[in-house]
Amino acid sequence: MSNDPLLQPFQLKHLTLRNRIMITSHEPAYPEDGMPKDRYRAYHVERARAGVALTMTAGSASVSRDSPPVFNNILAWKDEVVGWMKKMTDECHDHGCAVMIQLTHLGRRTRWDKADWLPVVSPSHEREAAHRSFPKKIEDWDIQRIITDYVDAAERMKAAGLDGLELQAYGHLMDQFWSPLTNELDGPYGGDLDNRLRFTFDILRGIRERCGEDFLLGVRYTGDECLPGGFGAQDGIAISQKLKASGLVDFLNVVRGHIDTDAGLTDVIPVQGMRNAPHLEFAGQIRKATDFPTFHAAKIPDVPTARHAIASGLVDMVGMTRAHLADPHLVRKVIEKREDDIRPCVGANYCLDRIYQGGMAFCLHNAATGREETMPHAIPATDTPRRVTIIGAGPGGMEAARVAAERGHKVTVFEAADQPGGQIRLTAQQERRREMISIIAWRFDQCTRLGVDFRFNSFADEGDVLATSPDDVIIATGGLPHTEVLTEGNDLVVSAWDILSGDVKPGSNVLIYDDAGDHAALQAADMISASGARVEIVTPDRSFAPEVMAMNLVPYMRALQQRDTTFTVTWRLQTVHRSGNMLTATLGSDYGDVTRQRQVDQVVVNHGTRPLDELYFDLKPQSSNLGEVDYEALATGGLQRVSTNPDGAFRLFRIGDAVAARNTHAAIYDALRLMKDI
Repeated sequence: MSNDPLLQPFQLKHLTLRNRIMITSHEPAYPEDGMPKDRYRAYHVERARAGVALTMTAGSASVSRDSPPVFNNILAWKDEVVGWMKKMTDECHDHGCAVMIQLTHLGRRTRWDKADWLPVVSPSHEREAAHRSFPKKIEDWDIQRIITDYVDAAERMKAAGLDGLELQAYGHLMDQFWSPLTNELDGPYGGDLDNRLRFTFDILRGIRERCGEDFLLGVRYTGDECLPGGFGAQDGIAISQKLKASGLVDFLNVVRGHIDTDAGLTDVIPVQGMRNAPHLEFAGQIRKATDFPTFHAAKIPDVPTARHAIASGLVDMVGMTRAHLADPHLVRKVIEKREDDIRPCVGANYCLDRIYQGGMAFCLHNAATGREETMPHAIPATDTPRRVTIIGAGPGGMEAARVAAERGHKVTVFEAADQPGGQIRLTAQQERRREMISIIAWRFDQCTRLGVDFRFNSFADEGDVLATSPDDVIIATGGLPHTEVLTEGNDLVVSAWDILSGDVKPGSNVLIYDDAGDHAALQAADMISASGARVEIVTPDRSFAPEVMAMNLVPYMRALQQRDTTFTVTWRLQTVHRSGNMLTATLGSDYGDVTRQRQVDQVVVNHGTRPLDELYFDLKPQSSNLGEVDYEALATGGLQRVSTNPDGAFRLFRIGDAVAARNTHAAIYDALRLMKDI
């Protein structure tokens, strides 16, 4: 047996968990019609097959009709959920993985205009900032109805064969009862701490009576709201001790903080640039105070941190949820002593930010996650090796090289720079986003191991490519900043890339015009404002930096609001003129014939990129497919069979920003789905 603390079994009541690594409850927003169908099942089964001890599904499954999900959650209040959950659970069990689910009533953390348009309920009328609904103050009949809904939902989960469940108590209805900030009820469910906990214990008793002692129960809860007027750490310890003393629960799953605002949520679930495992020591305090099985997850992205959590006795089970989105085979690689091969989570939080904007959770640099039905995590080798030539070593080019090399092809990569990275290397120059470079570093290590021929400092032309006698050519040259967006004065502006690269020094009074809404403008603003300059960020959008999304916006705002920075929406930069030593920027509006002027000494434009595609068009006439892509095959995971030029010597494809300005995930997904069958 291994001496690795992470690989030791853990006995949870009657259930033996095969190691100490779990996937904590989360909702990747894969359900269909509120049910965990094939995509959802494939996602969890992939990780079960690879060795994780416990997968906790849903984040959180709704127990009541008046708890409509604000993104695509499982509807545990429907009887039809049993069959779908059983199918997934049985398959995970076949691979030795335990399965639980998280149940909740969202309370005020939803909207009244979702699903059946029922009023939001909470123990007070206080609105949650994140979802903006003013709740109905909960009545006695609501309380009894919802308790019954919890118990009924739990019975459905037991009928589906799950090993147990946990109740969600941070930000949702359960801890809206706990917190003095959100509970304005009189007794028996309001007032002192015991009364505020009564709702929780009524539910736990009901589930225990209905489901029996062999159905495991736990609570995932905040042990410290970190809010003035809320309950603090000592209250959290008292709550933990009361949960243990009740005899109704089998484990505690502890977090710290509050999630009613974007900033609060980001502190609970930190993103890149924030401290790893910020609440681990606090979870250890809870475990020490209770001497009770304790689980924890919050930005534990790497195996050494997880190993420390277990070896030091801080927790009994460590959650590595986002790490498993990045690499579902993490546990298998630990078992096989291949930790260096683990694809690292870079904390970009593309996964969570997407679901909060109504999309599915996809990993920024693992395009197979959530697409397990069509995209492989392990690349199969081919019996017919080919010669593959790739131009560009950004994220798309590096993924194309990795996948082609895994297939067993002979791969040559041309890169104009002296090292791989493309736009990622530019992004990672900022300290807060330096983790992004792991997207490139991991692929470079994999490619080096697989024997890829890299030719750096090579601005490849048509002759260079043809000299490799390729069977397939992949153009991954990316794009260059596009700044010619003005009717006058395009020669007077610089790009966000100019600032980030250091090619242009920041001015002292700067207007940043952001018509792309992505990270580049905010990174430039961060860098310029840090120099002491005054910065105004102007966008024609009605919302600020929409491509950055909620949780990633938080660190930027925390920095920028400390400085002389102004945010202006719904104005479009029209012209820039020189006025002595200054520049006059004229702003117009899409909403009417109105203008404003700004006097600045520097104008920075962020308007995405335009493809660097000359080589593609040089090679296109000589290709067998004339650059054509079968979109049906691309979308469904099929083979590319287009052959429109019998005289063509090779197939030609372009990916990522060499096609159009998109993002890192798009480039990597392009590469994976093209190369997996070549």
